[in-house]
Amino acid sequence: MKSASSATTPGQPVWRDLLVLALVFGALNFLFLGRLPLANPDESRYAEIPREMLATGDWVTPRLNAVPYFEKPPLVYWTVGLSRVLFGPGEFAARLTPALCGLGAILVAYLAARRLHGRLAGLAAAVVLGTSLLHFVLSRVLLLDMAVSTLIASTLFCFILAVREPPGSRRRALFLGLYASAALATLAKGLIGFLIPGAVMFLWLLVFNQWRRLLPMHLGTGLLLFLAIAAPWHILAAQRNAGWAEFYFIHEHWTRFTTTAHGRGAPFWFFGPVILAGLFPWVGFLPGAVREAIAGGWRRRHENADAWFLVTWVLFILLFFSKSQSKLIPYILPVFPALAVLIGAWLARRMESMADGGLRRGTLVFSFCSSVLATAVLIAVLKPGVIPDASQAASLRPHAILIATVLFAGALLAPWRARRRGDWSGVAVMVATMICFYGLVLHASPRFQRPNTRELARVAREKIAPGDRVYHYWSFFHDFVYYSERPVGLVSYTDELQVQFLEPRERAARFLDDGELRRQWAGPERVWLVVRHSELNQPRAVFADPAFRYHLIAETRGISLVSNRP
Repeated sequence: MKSASSATTPGQPVWRDLLVLALVFGALNFLFLGRLPLANPDESRYAEIPREMLATGDWVTPRLNAVPYFEKPPLVYWTVGLSRVLFGPGEFAARLTPALCGLGAILVAYLAARRLHGRLAGLAAAVVLGTSLLHFVLSRVLLLDMAVSTLIASTLFCFILAVREPPGSRRRALFLGLYASAALATLAKGLIGFLIPGAVMFLWLLVFNQWRRLLPMHLGTGLLLFLAIAAPWHILAAQRNAGWAEFYFIHEHWTRFTTTAHGRGAPFWFFGPVILAGLFPWVGFLPGAVREAIAGGWRRRHENADAWFLVTWVLFILLFFSKSQSKLIPYILPVFPALAVLIGAWLARRMESMADGGLRRGTLVFSFCSSVLATAVLIAVLKPGVIPDASQAASLRPHAILIATVLFAGALLAPWRARRRGDWSGVAVMVATMICFYGLVLHASPRFQRPNTRELARVAREKIAPGDRVYHYWSFFHDFVYYSERPVGLVSYTDELQVQFLEPRERAARFLDDGELRRQWAGPERVWLVVRHSELNQPRAVFADPAFRYHLIAETRGISLVSNRP
């Protein structure tokens, strides 16, 4: 293993590598970033809350559809709101936060791997993380997970680098970076922002008996910094909102982890396949990287403690979320920076020794996975019924054939080049294939989009008068609220809106049943409904009653805007 000093060789400036990586992966992350409408429900939710913060001037109490929304802390809302101020409304500004955080994770992985294992390892780790399927996808989707993943990774990388440093200014700076990153992660997604990295660090110190390396850890200054960043919002939120503390700490943390109340249950093994698929195209290199990182096994764990830290990081987070009763694919994202450093260091050791050992196996796994993915793409567009909308399948067909061709070409060329020109040539083909694959997917992405209400919302902004009443029927279309820039009422539906924080009178006015809708529909005021086409034909819906007459104002694929007046 390289020492910290050997990782900073004169003539190899860090800033130059950072600039190149930022340009290359920035271009990939930002390409067509604002091309698609915001998706329902998550992207639209996390864009609407900042919009309402700007509209109300209240940056403490998050609101969704004018209802207090306390599921998550506000850091990402603040950054998305700032982006809206700087770049205006729109999809690009909304998605800029995950794109920048995804790029930040790549640069942090580079810096950590370079410090731990040398410059080649840093560059390889950055390429591995930046081209991994799950990291790439979530860098372009407005969720909270990319931000919290990057901040947890920063916390843990600061820790392992800090304990390698002798007492001094560099060690102090790294520990302060740890406390600051943990505080920001807490502001991004709650208590897991410091509990997860804290548990990883404690477990590693305990199991591998590394306590002597912990001091000095600048605990006093660090705690003050942590509290200065993380505490003010929590204090203000509790002061301004009765019942917030119980909802936030109990319902959103303890209940989410221990019960299936949030409806996100999945088998214990759920995240195993997610990691294997999300690490594509590098999954074939992972076994060799882990095996070499912990060479000598458990008996030599104290000698190899720094490498075991990355393994501990991955295993703890995997087991933590596997045990949780609430599972979603993005939750496992924080393991990917550690996996990228493990694989990057393994690749670098082969590059430095000009050895090909183990690379061919990884190339063959890539070839197999690419072939399977290409076949799945072709089946999706060629077999009737796989994509329910036949017109959408037809529009996707030319793009899908091109994407499958690139994947099949990569699957054939990578092992062929590895045999003819050496295994490193096969790895280069893998990277080139992934860049082409991502570019083609992004180009075809408008044809992948699901039904949305963006165009209906734009019609609504032009036609709906300030005094009109607007409702969503048996649904809540988050994107309609974002694009129309007005709150709506819901009929026989509450979604996940936290109505307990509303006054009873406002709750009754905003959330009504079908009977109250009928009464208002027949009254003198103009009423608007956004409704799925499937609800129009439901026998239990008000639309099944011939006496319930409505006027179709506008419609998109699967969704209509109707009114009681023409």
